[in-house]
Amino acid sequence: MKVTVVGAGNVGATCADVIARNDFVHEVILLDIKQGIAEGKSLDIWQTSPINMFNTRVKGVTNDYAATKNSDVVVITSGLPRKPGMSRDDLISTNAGIVKSVTEQVMQYSPDTIIIVVSNPLDVMTYCAYLTAKIDPSRVFGMAGILDTARYKAFLAEALNCSPKDIQAVLMGGHGDTMVPLPRYTTVAGIPVTDLISTEKLNPIIERTKKGGGELVNLMGTSAWYAPGAAAAQMVEAIIKDEKRIYPCCAWLQGEYGLKDIYLGVPVKLGTKGIEEIITLNLNDAEMALLTDSAKAVKEVMGVLDNMKLIA
Repeated sequence: MKVTVVGAGNVGATCADVIARNDFVHEVILLDIKQGIAEGKSLDIWQTSPINMFNTRVKGVTNDYAATKNSDVVVITSGLPRKPGMSRDDLISTNAGIVKSVTEQVMQYSPDTIIIVVSNPLDVMTYCAYLTAKIDPSRVFGMAGILDTARYKAFLAEALNCSPKDIQAVLMGGHGDTMVPLPRYTTVAGIPVTDLISTEKLNPIIERTKKGGGELVNLMGTSAWYAPGAAAAQMVEAIIKDEKRIYPCCAWLQGEYGLKDIYLGVPVKLGTKGIEEIITLNLNDAEMALLTDSAKAVKEVMGVLDNMKLIA
């Protein structure tokens, strides 16, 4: 099995490192446009193999898509990171051009691959990759919900003073301030979270989750990378090992939840074919209203891409 990670920045390098350490593929290709960066980071990762005890070969290349040939999964992390005061929408013009170019070259050498998009703004960049790849949408989807859910679980674990391992949760909607955490579907060792924490304490956690990316940008001056990289790697593992895991991912909706022709975060089943099923939850009126509002916000940004006429 072979996985390519495009973009050797913080997120891409972290993703490649986690995949290698978990030792479930034969080879990881790390590709970047900047000379020597992917080669250096890949060599550094490979030199941890005797320490972390893995066999996965890690190879870095500079803009050499021929090296990515016959990749089973490609993770696209390329693009400008978000800076303080910059919304994800501000990134669309430049990053859409990057994602389009990357996707075209990926498809040239790996026409049967599965594409996971991590580039921001996540929902519309996934849409951009889908339009460019011209393949079944079950093979083009975005990493967002796993990251957002991880942040939500981490904050809950702190508040409840419990292990994050025991928390199960689902978040839906766009990747950003309009995401839709679902307390009704949040449990701790099977116990509804609302039995363990008051609404007054839970609501600030939900709001912090919605702004989780922005909090880190304000602290560090750039986007996060450890959690996003690990989240993308978890998706790759579910696909390569055909685990049939249920994860929230940015998926192409064609009538589910009453939404059509939109990439939006929903729970899906991930396996060797990519998205093998979109899970339809029985949302109540309030939850559905939040999801609809989130979809409207995402549709607006998708419209910006459409109006750019970047993709024929």
